[in-house]
Parts: sequence; C-alpha cells; structure tokens
Amino acid sequence: MRASSRALLILALLTALLLGGGGLALRQAGVRDWLASVTGEEDAWEGLKGLGALIQLSISGPRPELAPDAVTAHVDENPYGVNTFLQLEPDPENVRRSLAMMRDAGIGWARQQFPWEDIEIHARGDFEDRRNGPGISAWDKYDRIVTLAWDHQVQLLVRLDDPPAWAYADPEAAGAQKGPPDDLDAYGDFVAAVVGRYCGRVRYYQIWNEPNIYPEWGEADVDPAGYAALLKLAAARARAACDDVVIVSAALAPTTEPGGRNMHDLRYLEALYAAGWQDDFDILAAQAFGLWTGPGDQRLSEDRTNFVRPLLLRDIMVRNDDARKPVWISEFGWDSPPGGLDAPYGRVDERRRAEYTRQAYQRIAAEWPWIGTSFLWFFRRPSYEWHTRPEGYFRIVEPDWRTTPTYTELAGLAVQVPPLRRGRHGPGHFALGYTGPWRDNPREGPLEQRIGTETAELQLAFVGNGFELALLPPPAPQGGLATAADSEAAPAIDSAATPADAEGLQPQGSAAPELFLVLDGAYETVRPEARGDRYVLSRAGLDAGEHVLILRVDAGEAWLDEIRILADDPASPLLPFWRALAGLALALLLLAALPIAWRLRARRSRSPATPTEP
Repeated sequence: MRASSRALLILALLTALLLGGGGLALRQAGVRDWLASVTGEEDAWEGLKGLGALIQLSISGPRPELAPDAVTAHVDENPYGVNTFLQLEPDPENVRRSLAMMRDAGIGWARQQFPWEDIEIHARGDFEDRRNGPGISAWDKYDRIVTLAWDHQVQLLVRLDDPPAWAYADPEAAGAQKGPPDDLDAYGDFVAAVVGRYCGRVRYYQIWNEPNIYPEWGEADVDPAGYAALLKLAAARARAACDDVVIVSAALAPTTEPGGRNMHDLRYLEALYAAGWQDDFDILAAQAFGLWTGPGDQRLSEDRTNFVRPLLLRDIMVRNDDARKPVWISEFGWDSPPGGLDAPYGRVDERRRAEYTRQAYQRIAAEWPWIGTSFLWFFRRPSYEWHTRPEGYFRIVEPDWRTTPTYTELAGLAVQVPPLRRGRHGPGHFALGYTGPWRDNPREGPLEQRIGTETAELQLAFVGNGFELALLPPPAPQGGLATAADSEAAPAIDSAATPADAEGLQPQGSAAPELFLVLDGAYETVRPEARGDRYVLSRAGLDAGEHVLILRVDAGEAWLDEIRILADDPASPLLPFWRALAGLALALLLLAALPIAWRLRARRSRSPATPTEP
C-alpha cells in the first residue's frame, strides 16, 4: 500500500474514532452532568452547542469586575426568602399557616407587596376601606401581616407600588395603573405613612418594581431619570419617617429591547447612575430567572437572560464606585407548567425544579459573596386561578397546602447552618454562634460590631484557605483611646464611645485581648497583632475546604469588627475541557506520529547493510 493511501486510511480511522468517541462520551452520565454544570443545558447535544458558545465567550465575552472582597452591608442575613401574596388571603388563619410553614422550613424572609391602591384606596389621606360595605381600616390586613411575620420570626421586604385610581387625573390614560402618579408627593406621603407606621418592626422597603418594562411605568415610555426622581423623593420620606430604614431599589426586568416601552436592563441601570441615584438606595434588587437553562449556566453575555445576569449588573455597580452595596435577588426560579400550557418562561419537571433551586442557592453562596438574600418566586397563592396560566407553576405550595418537591428541597437546605465563604462578614452574620457575655454595639458604617468579655465564645465554620479576624481597640474609661497601660486594667467601656473614636489609632500589642483559639481541633493561646488602627488575628495557607474555628476571650475585651474569609479565585469552568482537549491533542499527536515511525522503520529495513572493515 502506498504511503499516501496509508495516511488517508489513518486519517479516516482517526475521524471515525473522534466521532464515535464523542458520541459515546455524550451518552456518559459524567460528561452530560459536566455539560449541564457549565451550560445549564440538560440535553446533551444542546449542552455541546452551549459549550461552543461558552468557549467563544471565554475568549471574547465580558470580563465583569465583581469586587468579591469589598465590604458589603446586608449580606449577613438569612439568605433564604420567598415571594408571598399574603394580602390575598381571605382567612387570617391562612396568613398564620403560611408564615409557620416558612419558619419551619428555615425561610427567613418574605417579599410582600403592600399595594398603594389597597391601603389609601378612595382619596389622599383616606385609609378607610369602603369597597364592600361599611368602612373598615385599610390597615387591618397589613397590621396583621406585620404582626404575624414578627411573631414567626420571618422578616419582611415590603414592596410599595401600584397607585390607586385617584392618583391620576385620567385613570383610563394611565392604563393598568402601574405608572408613577401625577403628583410624586402623593406617593411620598404614602411611603412615609407605611414606613412610619411599622418603624421598628419592618426595616426593608423596595421602591417600585420593574420600571424598565411595560406596563410597570404606565402607558408612557420608560424613563430612568423619572424613576431616579421617584426614588429620591421616596427614600427621603422613608428615612425621615424611620431612622434605620433600608431602601431597596426597584428590580429591573431582564430584557434586551432597546427602549420605548421596554428598555435593556443594563442600559437602564447605566442611565440611573448617570442620573445620580447612588445616595438614594442601600441595596440593588435584581432578577435571576433561569428560564430555559439551569443555575450552572456560565454563559455571561448581554444578549442572554439567564441565571448569571446579575453579574453584569454588579459590574456596572463596581464601575460606578458602588461596590460596598450588595445585590439582593428579588425574584428567581424555574417554571413547571403542564404539557397543555405554553411555556414562555421555560419548562422543567418538578424534580428538576427542586434540584435547580438547591443548586442556585449553593452557587450564590459559593461564588457571589456580594449577594445577600434571594427570594424564590413564589410561595403560594390562595386560589387556583393562576393555574390556568404558565406563571402559576412557579409555586412551591399549592392552594390546598400540598407542598411541591421544591419546598421540601428548600426546607432541607435552609434549616442547615452554612459555613462562611469568601468575603467580608460582619459580627451579625446569621451563621455565627455566640455563647457567653457578648453585647452589640451599633455604629455608623456598613457593618455592626459585637463586644465579648472574658469567657465569651465564638464558633463558626468556613470554607477557604484562611481567615482574618479584625478587632478594634476599646476606648479608654474617660472616652479617650485605649493604650497598653489602660488595657492591663481591662477598663469598663464608655457607653457613649464608638469605634469611630478609634480612627487613626496605632494600637499597642499589649492592649490586644488574650484569645484561646481552636482551629480544626488544634488549640493555642494567642494575642492578635496590631495592624494600622486595629488588631488582626489571621491564618493563611490552610487546605482549601471546610474548617471549624472556635474562639474564646480569656482576658480583656474583644471588639469584633469583621471576619474575612480568604479563598482563591474560582477555577475556570472550562478547565476540565481544556485538560481533556490537551490530552486528546497529545493522543492525536502520538497517533499521527505512527505512520512516520512506520516509514522510517521500513526505510531502514530496505537499506543495504553498511560494509564493515575486515
């Protein structure tokens, strides 16, 4: 056989081997699972196409700046939330039952709308409901929701929108009564009334929802500057009504449309920053619906509306020097409509939806430390009317109180105490365990502080390769700054002093508290070292993985300021692919070398023997 014929035969065999091997690989569970984990596609061939798109995006796609180690407030709360429709419950006992189910499942938050049109119904300043006979207080329903949520230890994120008809000179022209009122001050009055009424029991308020799409901004074109003006007024009125209120921005609906009635969410957010909205909100709300792909989808692109889209919003925040604020996911989830209904929001079966929900929360915790609480869409609606529409099948509890696999999966996840992960965490993080004499010391700034005296103990688990525990020095008895001499006497704390008084202090090592440290079973007595204006206890170079830390105050006072968990940047999701590709390239190189080796061997065998000297 001629050499060229042999080469063609070998090439054909290699091609057949690659095609056959690729087809066989796609039938292997491990390969399919890996494709799903990086593309969110369950179908193997769709996953293969998704892999091609991911490779292209890894070369030419966006590189978002996420500032994972920035100090962010409001990320230490219980991360598990659900959207609720408690205002629709005709029976107050059903409100109690819903909140009890949330509490028992470990769900710490409910995002609950307080519709303006259902509270200030008939006229400005009129909070009586006369729609169904003799007047009753329109507040009663919402007072009950707030009281029962408080009793069941479920925090509320209250959404304030949906104006009443009287807020428009021409309600018909206002369309669905979703857009801003004719007089923004009327909305400001409503916000102030709600926030003032529930001050001390409800702290978090979302101002409007989805102002970048129709009909949430009424019959007019969407207007970023208009929403910025509404937010500025509402935030000012809310903060005047209650000192510790937290303002959550309106969540933007993910869309790629250019403008008019619907505007690209990323362009809208850029326009909000251009309008100077930074000082008027504390938390950015985002949506993260998976739609047609799962939570593992790594394909980050402006033209894709998938689970990772909040990363693009975060990038805009960081570029506008807003990295210290967190993102909360106000709505996310997957839909499970039956086969007889359309599926405009995607379709997964109930088992897969439960798995996706668990994986979504796990990915948020592992990769995105700048995200706080995430609210699943949705808990329950009291009637089956929504079951005639695809969106009704996002529910996790049926109207007749039967639970779906998603509720069960979420409950199994939320009742666990998770380890801390990469990022900066305040002393109030819900996963920290405190025993003994600790007390809170609120302060100005993104994080609060906790003070422990002798025998106070802190316990936590973390995932990473190190930690830094920062403490501020206590003030001296007279309100001055602590010195090494002062610390020997372990002075009492001036109740009027705050850590802000310690700015610029260069602490002395002897002023540091004496701590008993237990890390993964190994123990030692330590004093944190002085660094700048604080004391720092750190360990680095640990094995990547989960660790257990116990800290006890043996002498002095520990003014715990923050805990930073150290971890490497996550590996590229394509790393297994590149490794496999390198192995395949090596195998092909070796196979391609075989014909050359055969030809060389054949030539040697045909060459005449070299004569030797007698």
